[in-house]
Amino acid sequence: MVDRKQSNPQEKPPSRTRLLDAALHLVRAKGYAATTVDDICHRAGVTKGSFFHHFKSKDDLALSAVAYWEAKTASLFAAAGYHQAEDPLDRLLGYVDFQVAILTGELPDYTCLLGTLVQETYATHPKIRAACERALSAHTAELTRDVEAAKRLYAPRAAWSAESVGNFIQAVLQGSFILAKAKQGPEVVREDLKLLRRTLRVLFQPDTHFDSAKEANQSTTAASHAKKKDHPHPASPPKPVEEPEAELEPDEEYDSQRSHFVD
Repeated sequence: MVDRKQSNPQEKPPSRTRLLDAALHLVRAKGYAATTVDDICHRAGVTKGSFFHHFKSKDDLALSAVAYWEAKTASLFAAAGYHQAEDPLDRLLGYVDFQVAILTGELPDYTCLLGTLVQETYATHPKIRAACERALSAHTAELTRDVEAAKRLYAPRAAWSAESVGNFIQAVLQGSFILAKAKQGPEVVREDLKLLRRTLRVLFQPDTHFDSAKEANQSTTAASHAKKKDHPHPASPPKPVEEPEAELEPDEEYDSQRSHFVD
């Protein structure tokens, strides 16, 4: 997920908004622990007095930044054109295409605040972790509705759940953003999203593949049976019945010295 500033550059936003925008950038650029209140104030162009007028602490700012991020990204995605598609699968594929389209600017411009925050704070700042989880879940829930609709239409017999696919999409995005930070560029994200798109197309056609494979298997089996019927294998000859060895009378006992060719 990514934010885009919508304000008129000639209009100076309120100090609180500038502090929140500064936090969004710096946390994604440096991480939460490395970002200081002084850093945020300097980037926002406000004094520390102004900071503490709006926020009790850095953690309080982080909680407000999560809500601010959620509102900004919700507006951004709600305005995207892929929502106009009637087919739910087209909406999902359009969502992936939209994610590719907004991979612009520097790393802090397109990576996710929530993923960055939760990686650093999940064990030390439970309130921030919980806020990130709620925001991530809300975004995933939007995707899940389209997943469920596409599943009913294309893959009603599939064993997977719509929730699992929604989480999978989110996992691909968040994991790709981590790789982008490691590789210092968006190319890996683009490649991962292309693969995600192809995966979704296959995932929502399992019944078709299953039926085709089943029909092919049935055709092969029928052809095999017909071949056996037309060209039956010769029957195996019956095994000879072994007759019991006749007992010799006393006067007919075998004489090893006589030739068996002599009457």
